[in-house]
Amino acid sequence: MKLFKSETQKTVTFIIISSICLFMSLIQSVDELLHFNLSWVAIILCGLPIIKEADSKKAPIVSLTDRWATWIVVIALVSSIGTYLVTHQILRSVTILVVFCPCALVLATPTAIMAGIGNASKYGMLIKGGDVVERLSKIKNIAFDKTGTLTYGKLSVVEYKSFNPEYDDETFLKILASVEAYSEHPLGKAITSYYKENNEELLDIQNFTVNPGKGITANLGEKSILVGNLKLIKDVDINLNKDIINISEEFTKKGCTVIYLSIDNKLIGYVALSDILREEAKEVISYIKSQKINPVMLTGDNKNSAQNIASIVGIDGIHPSLLPEDKMNIIKNLEDSKSPTCMIGDGVNDALALKYSSVGISMGAIGSDIAIEASDIALASDDIKNIPYLLYLSKKTMKTIKLNVTFSLALNFLAIILAMTGILNPVVGALVHNLGSVFVILNSAKLLKTRNNLDLHIKIEY
Repeated sequence: MKLFKSETQKTVTFIIISSICLFMSLIQSVDELLHFNLSWVAIILCGLPIIKEADSKKAPIVSLTDRWATWIVVIALVSSIGTYLVTHQILRSVTILVVFCPCALVLATPTAIMAGIGNASKYGMLIKGGDVVERLSKIKNIAFDKTGTLTYGKLSVVEYKSFNPEYDDETFLKILASVEAYSEHPLGKAITSYYKENNEELLDIQNFTVNPGKGITANLGEKSILVGNLKLIKDVDINLNKDIINISEEFTKKGCTVIYLSIDNKLIGYVALSDILREEAKEVISYIKSQKINPVMLTGDNKNSAQNIASIVGIDGIHPSLLPEDKMNIIKNLEDSKSPTCMIGDGVNDALALKYSSVGISMGAIGSDIAIEASDIALASDDIKNIPYLLYLSKKTMKTIKLNVTFSLALNFLAIILAMTGILNPVVGALVHNLGSVFVILNSAKLLKTRNNLDLHIKIEY
């Protein structure tokens, strides 16, 4: 009894078995010689069916390779039929179909993107989609918020004072802390924390409302309370004498932020807060500039405070005293001028800018929920020192994709030429075909082993 009823059956069976054996032997050899972690290869292979489900947006390059794969199938069919009509040799036609199946090309992009996202996640950078990686590799500008991004966002109270004789300094601070207790802004948290170091009791506040970029309105019993910056105080026509303006200017020249409190449209007092610049900020900005990317600062703080931080870290483009819609408009103008921009922020004020930028990056731990939701990438560790590595990884991922695509296309076209001339038979063609897929997978998996070797003076710990 014959095991195979025809030579075709025998050939097809041999191709399948030999392909599996070749694939397993190659993987085993790599594991033994290079000590490669096969678990990552398994993750890639097993994860391929759910890539589209996990990511609702395709990277543009994925769609491009999908279209190429479609045309390659058409070319393969035409070449196979044409070869048979010219040579009348069925084996050559079959070989063309075997070697020209675009498996390597289809795997070229999603495997690299998946590996790049996996690498970033190990270091606390959560990327929400494959298209984000491609967009990040093409940005021309990076816009930074100031408080909580370039600085730690852990502000400290430098001074507080009441102007109104009806309220002493401690009563003024108690009212201010009671209002700010409902706020998620770093300024409000700093004031409340400072008050609670020596006090526990807070007043009952009603009708708490946030005016993004300006301040807070609330009620204390029958009294109407307003908390905000100098701009907000001027907008509501509260009287400001020269001494108050001089005090504000004195603190802002030192890089401090001044918050005022008014009750029933009467100015009660002020509190001055200072922030600490992140140690790595200067080196991060320096690296960004070295990559021909333009750093800018978008902040709701006053010009003097913004200028003080910008001069230290080396940012030339400064946009101070911005409302949330102002930040959004600046981002939109940059995007409309064909200058892709990445926005990095942490607060409610940054949400619109994060949403309208090519890539939005939020500070995961100290950031507000709405900022994290609006962003494309969340930094779980709140370290902007990871930004250089993130930029490097995005470009390395795109280079890996281009190498995968180039190799798979070159291999396919070379194989079809050899198949047409009869140099390749179906068995060898199957081996060549699988070799291309194995190369693409292993080359993409190398991204999982990528480490940060950037020449920065700051210490980056993983």
